[in-house]
Amino acid sequence: MAIPVIDFSKTEGEERSRTLAEIAHCCEEWGFFQLVNHGISEELLERVKKVASECYKVEREAGFEESEPVKKLKELMEKKSCDERIEDVDWEDVFLLTDDNADQWPSKTAGFRDTMTEYRSELKKLAVRVMETMDETLGLPKGYIKKAFNGEEEDVAFFGTKVSHYPPCPEPEKVAGLRAHTDAGGVILLFQDDEVESLQILKDGVWLDVQPLKNAIVINTGDQVEVLSNGRYKSVWHRILAMPHGNRRSIASFYNPSIEATIRPPPQLLTEGAGA
Repeated sequence: MAIPVIDFSKTEGEERSRTLAEIAHCCEEWGFFQLVNHGISEELLERVKKVASECYKVEREAGFEESEPVKKLKELMEKKSCDERIEDVDWEDVFLLTDDNADQWPSKTAGFRDTMTEYRSELKKLAVRVMETMDETLGLPKGYIKKAFNGEEEDVAFFGTKVSHYPPCPEPEKVAGLRAHTDAGGVILLFQDDEVESLQILKDGVWLDVQPLKNAIVINTGDQVEVLSNGRYKSVWHRILAMPHGNRRSIASFYNPSIEATIRPPPQLLTEGAGA
Protein backbone atom coordinates (compact mmCIF):
# COMPACT_ATOMS: atom_id res chain seq x y z
CA MET A 1 0.00 0.00 0.00
CA ALA A 2 1.53 3.33 -1.08
CA ILE A 3 1.45 6.58 0.86
CA PRO A 4 -0.95 9.02 -0.89
CA VAL A 5 0.57 11.50 -3.35
CA ILE A 6 -1.00 14.96 -3.74
CA ASP A 7 -0.41 17.27 -6.71
CA PHE A 8 -0.31 20.56 -4.82
CA SER A 9 -0.70 22.62 -7.99
CA LYS A 10 -4.27 21.32 -8.22
CA THR A 11 -5.27 23.28 -5.14
CA GLU A 12 -5.73 26.03 -7.71
CA GLY A 13 -8.10 25.56 -10.64
CA GLU A 14 -10.83 23.14 -11.62
CA GLU A 15 -9.71 20.29 -9.36
CA ARG A 16 -9.38 22.39 -6.22
CA SER A 17 -12.34 20.93 -4.33
CA ARG A 18 -11.36 17.35 -5.03
CA THR A 19 -7.72 18.02 -4.09
CA LEU A 20 -8.68 19.68 -0.81
CA ALA A 21 -10.87 16.68 -0.01
CA GLU A 22 -7.93 14.37 -0.72
CA ILE A 23 -5.67 16.38 1.60
CA ALA A 24 -8.29 16.25 4.36
CA HIS A 25 -8.59 12.48 3.89
CA CYS A 26 -4.79 12.10 4.14
CA CYS A 27 -4.69 14.10 7.36
CA GLU A 28 -7.60 12.19 8.87
CA GLU A 29 -6.69 8.65 7.83
CA TRP A 30 -2.94 8.63 7.21
CA GLY A 31 -1.20 11.54 8.98
CA PHE A 32 1.27 11.45 6.07
CA PHE A 33 1.17 12.34 2.39
CA GLN A 34 3.62 13.28 -0.34
CA LEU A 35 3.45 16.61 -2.19
CA VAL A 36 4.50 16.97 -5.83
CA ASN A 37 4.34 20.18 -7.88
CA HIS A 38 4.78 22.03 -4.60
CA GLY A 39 6.49 25.09 -6.06
CA ILE A 40 10.07 24.51 -4.87
CA SER A 41 12.34 24.42 -7.89
CA GLU A 42 14.03 21.22 -9.00
CA GLU A 43 17.28 23.17 -9.34
CA LEU A 44 17.22 24.20 -5.66
CA LEU A 45 16.33 20.68 -4.51
CA GLU A 46 19.23 19.22 -6.49
CA ARG A 47 21.59 21.71 -4.86
CA VAL A 48 20.25 20.75 -1.42
CA LYS A 49 20.97 17.08 -2.12
CA LYS A 50 24.48 17.94 -3.27
CA VAL A 51 25.50 20.11 -0.33
CA ALA A 52 23.90 17.80 2.25
CA SER A 53 25.71 14.74 0.90
CA GLU A 54 29.01 16.60 0.59
CA CYS A 55 28.63 17.95 4.12
CA TYR A 56 28.30 14.45 5.50
CA LYS A 57 31.44 13.28 3.70
CA VAL A 58 33.52 16.35 4.52
CA GLU A 59 32.36 17.28 8.01
CA ARG A 60 30.34 14.46 9.58
CA GLU A 61 31.40 10.98 8.48
CA ALA A 62 34.56 10.72 10.56
CA GLY A 63 32.66 11.80 13.66
CA PHE A 64 29.91 9.25 13.09
CA GLU A 65 32.48 6.46 12.87
CA GLU A 66 33.52 7.35 16.42
CA SER A 67 29.98 7.90 17.69
CA GLU A 68 28.11 6.16 20.49
CA PRO A 69 25.89 4.06 18.18
CA VAL A 70 28.92 2.69 16.32
CA LYS A 71 30.77 1.90 19.54
CA LYS A 72 27.75 0.18 21.10
CA LEU A 73 27.11 -1.92 18.00
CA LYS A 74 30.75 -3.02 17.87
CA GLU A 75 30.55 -4.06 21.52
CA LEU A 76 27.37 -6.02 20.88
CA MET A 77 28.85 -7.76 17.84
CA GLU A 78 31.89 -8.75 19.88
CA LYS A 79 29.60 -10.39 22.44
CA LYS A 80 28.06 -12.46 19.61
CA SER A 81 24.67 -12.28 21.25
CA CYS A 82 21.85 -13.37 18.97
CA ASP A 83 18.95 -11.89 20.90
CA GLU A 84 20.17 -8.52 22.15
CA ARG A 85 19.34 -5.22 20.49
CA ILE A 86 20.54 -1.69 21.17
CA GLU A 87 17.47 0.21 22.37
CA ASP A 88 18.83 3.52 23.65
CA VAL A 89 20.53 5.06 20.58
CA ASP A 90 19.71 5.57 16.90
CA TRP A 91 21.90 4.76 13.89
CA GLU A 92 21.79 8.38 12.80
CA ASP A 93 24.07 11.33 12.22
CA VAL A 94 22.06 14.50 12.79
CA PHE A 95 22.39 18.24 13.28
CA LEU A 96 19.89 21.09 13.49
CA LEU A 97 19.67 24.32 11.49
CA THR A 98 17.74 27.29 12.89
CA ASP A 99 17.95 31.06 12.49
CA ASP A 100 19.31 31.25 16.04
CA ASN A 101 22.22 28.82 15.61
CA ALA A 102 23.56 30.09 12.28
CA ASP A 103 27.02 30.46 13.82
CA GLN A 104 27.05 26.68 14.35
CA TRP A 105 26.11 25.66 10.82
CA PRO A 106 28.66 23.54 8.90
CA SER A 107 31.28 25.83 7.41
CA LYS A 108 33.62 23.62 5.39
CA THR A 109 31.20 22.58 2.64
CA ALA A 110 31.11 24.93 -0.34
CA GLY A 111 27.66 26.44 -0.89
CA PHE A 112 26.07 24.82 2.16
CA ARG A 113 25.04 27.97 4.03
CA ASP A 114 23.66 29.83 1.00
CA THR A 115 21.81 26.79 -0.33
CA MET A 116 20.26 25.80 2.98
CA THR A 117 19.30 29.39 3.81
CA GLU A 118 17.46 29.62 0.49
CA TYR A 119 15.88 26.19 0.96
CA ARG A 120 14.67 26.97 4.48
CA SER A 121 13.12 30.22 3.26
CA GLU A 122 11.24 28.45 0.47
CA LEU A 123 10.18 25.59 2.72
CA LYS A 124 8.83 27.95 5.37
CA LYS A 125 6.64 29.54 2.70
CA LEU A 126 5.43 26.09 1.68
CA ALA A 127 4.67 25.26 5.32
CA VAL A 128 2.43 28.32 5.52
CA ARG A 129 0.62 27.29 2.32
CA VAL A 130 0.10 23.78 3.68
CA MET A 131 -1.26 25.17 6.96
CA GLU A 132 -3.61 27.48 5.06
CA THR A 133 -4.88 24.44 3.16
CA MET A 134 -5.48 22.70 6.49
CA ASP A 135 -7.30 25.80 7.72
CA GLU A 136 -9.70 25.52 4.81
CA THR A 137 -10.24 21.77 5.11
CA LEU A 138 -11.00 22.18 8.83
CA GLY A 139 -13.40 25.04 8.17
CA LEU A 140 -11.17 27.58 9.91
CA PRO A 141 -10.32 31.14 8.81
CA LYS A 142 -7.27 31.47 6.57
CA GLY A 143 -4.14 31.84 8.71
CA TYR A 144 -5.71 30.33 11.83
CA ILE A 145 -3.12 27.58 12.41
CA LYS A 146 -0.19 29.91 11.73
CA LYS A 147 -1.59 32.45 14.18
CA ALA A 148 -2.22 29.76 16.78
CA PHE A 149 1.36 28.53 16.49
CA ASN A 150 2.76 32.06 16.82
CA GLY A 151 0.64 33.04 19.80
CA GLU A 152 0.39 36.75 20.52
CA GLU A 153 3.63 37.59 18.72
CA GLU A 154 4.36 37.84 15.00
CA ASP A 155 6.54 35.18 13.35
CA VAL A 156 7.90 33.60 16.53
CA ALA A 157 6.86 30.01 15.82
CA PHE A 158 9.80 27.61 15.80
CA PHE A 159 11.08 26.65 12.36
CA GLY A 160 13.97 24.19 12.46
CA THR A 161 15.58 21.89 9.92
CA LYS A 162 17.07 18.58 10.98
CA VAL A 163 19.71 17.27 8.57
CA SER A 164 20.21 13.52 9.04
CA HIS A 165 22.12 10.71 7.41
CA TYR A 166 21.63 7.01 8.11
CA PRO A 167 24.84 5.27 6.98
CA PRO A 168 24.98 1.59 6.02
CA CYS A 169 24.70 -0.57 9.12
CA PRO A 170 26.54 -3.91 9.37
CA GLU A 171 23.86 -5.35 11.71
CA PRO A 172 20.61 -3.53 10.88
CA GLU A 173 18.46 -5.92 12.89
CA LYS A 174 20.34 -4.92 16.06
CA VAL A 175 19.61 -1.16 16.07
CA ALA A 176 17.01 1.31 14.80
CA GLY A 177 17.82 4.02 12.33
CA LEU A 178 15.38 6.16 14.30
CA ARG A 179 13.17 4.67 16.98
CA ALA A 180 9.39 4.70 16.57
CA HIS A 181 7.79 7.98 17.66
CA THR A 182 5.21 10.61 16.86
CA ASP A 183 6.33 14.19 16.20
CA ALA A 184 5.56 16.47 19.12
CA GLY A 185 5.29 19.62 17.02
CA GLY A 186 3.08 21.03 14.29
CA VAL A 187 3.61 20.49 10.58
CA ILE A 188 6.63 18.54 9.34
CA LEU A 189 8.01 18.82 5.81
CA LEU A 190 10.47 16.09 4.89
CA PHE A 191 12.78 16.02 1.88
CA GLN A 192 13.80 12.38 1.94
CA ASP A 193 16.25 10.29 -0.03
CA ASP A 194 15.27 9.50 -3.64
CA GLU A 195 16.56 5.96 -3.54
CA VAL A 196 17.15 4.46 -0.10
CA GLU A 197 13.96 3.23 1.58
CA SER A 198 13.62 2.88 5.35
CA LEU A 199 11.00 5.39 6.54
CA GLN A 200 7.85 3.59 7.69
CA ILE A 201 4.54 4.68 9.20
CA LEU A 202 2.19 2.63 11.36
CA LYS A 203 -1.27 2.33 9.81
CA ASP A 204 -3.95 -0.02 11.06
CA GLY A 205 -1.36 -1.98 13.02
CA VAL A 206 0.94 -2.51 10.03
CA TRP A 207 4.25 -0.80 9.26
CA LEU A 208 4.16 0.62 5.71
CA ASP A 209 7.06 2.02 3.68
CA VAL A 210 6.98 5.67 2.64
CA GLN A 211 8.08 5.12 -0.93
CA PRO A 212 10.93 7.31 -2.24
CA LEU A 213 9.57 9.78 -4.81
CA LYS A 214 12.05 12.07 -6.51
CA ASN A 215 11.91 15.66 -5.27
CA ALA A 216 8.60 15.20 -3.45
CA ILE A 217 8.09 16.78 -0.04
CA VAL A 218 6.59 14.42 2.55
CA ILE A 219 4.11 16.13 4.87
CA ASN A 220 3.12 14.78 8.25
CA THR A 221 0.95 16.22 10.96
CA GLY A 222 2.39 16.40 14.45
CA ASP A 223 0.84 16.13 17.89
CA GLN A 224 -0.06 19.84 18.04
CA VAL A 225 -2.10 19.64 14.83
CA GLU A 226 -3.93 16.64 16.28
CA VAL A 227 -4.72 18.69 19.38
CA LEU A 228 -5.77 21.80 17.43
CA SER A 229 -8.01 19.76 15.11
CA ASN A 230 -9.67 18.06 18.11
CA GLY A 231 -8.39 14.71 16.91
CA ARG A 232 -9.61 14.95 13.32
CA TYR A 233 -6.07 15.12 11.91
CA LYS A 234 -3.80 12.37 13.11
CA SER A 235 -0.24 12.37 14.40
CA VAL A 236 0.95 8.85 13.59
CA TRP A 237 3.80 6.66 14.73
CA HIS A 238 6.73 6.37 12.35
CA ARG A 239 10.27 5.02 12.35
CA ILE A 240 13.38 4.64 10.24
CA LEU A 241 14.99 1.25 9.80
CA ALA A 242 18.73 0.81 9.80
CA MET A 243 19.75 -0.55 6.40
CA PRO A 244 22.75 -2.61 5.25
CA HIS A 245 23.25 -0.52 2.12
CA GLY A 246 23.07 3.10 1.04
CA ASN A 247 23.52 6.28 3.06
CA ARG A 248 19.99 7.60 3.48
CA ARG A 249 19.67 11.38 3.45
CA SER A 250 16.77 12.94 5.35
CA ILE A 251 16.09 16.67 5.72
CA ALA A 252 13.11 17.30 7.98
CA SER A 253 11.81 20.79 8.69
CA PHE A 254 9.41 21.52 11.53
CA TYR A 255 6.94 24.40 11.81
CA ASN A 256 6.16 24.16 15.52
CA PRO A 257 4.28 26.33 17.99
CA SER A 258 6.16 29.01 19.86
CA ILE A 259 6.98 28.10 23.46
CA GLU A 260 4.59 30.92 24.44
CA ALA A 261 1.69 29.55 22.38
CA THR A 262 -1.19 27.64 23.92
CA ILE A 263 -2.64 25.06 21.54
CA ARG A 264 -6.28 24.09 21.91
CA PRO A 265 -9.12 23.26 19.52
CA PRO A 266 -11.15 26.26 18.36
CA PRO A 267 -14.81 26.38 19.49
CA GLN A 268 -16.14 25.36 16.08
CA LEU A 269 -14.24 22.05 16.32
CA LEU A 270 -15.51 21.31 19.82
CA THR A 271 -19.10 20.65 18.76
CA GLU A 272 -20.44 17.14 19.28
CA GLY A 273 -18.92 14.72 16.78
CA ALA A 274 -16.13 17.07 15.66
CA GLY A 275 -13.38 15.00 17.26
CA ALA A 276 -12.12 11.49 16.51
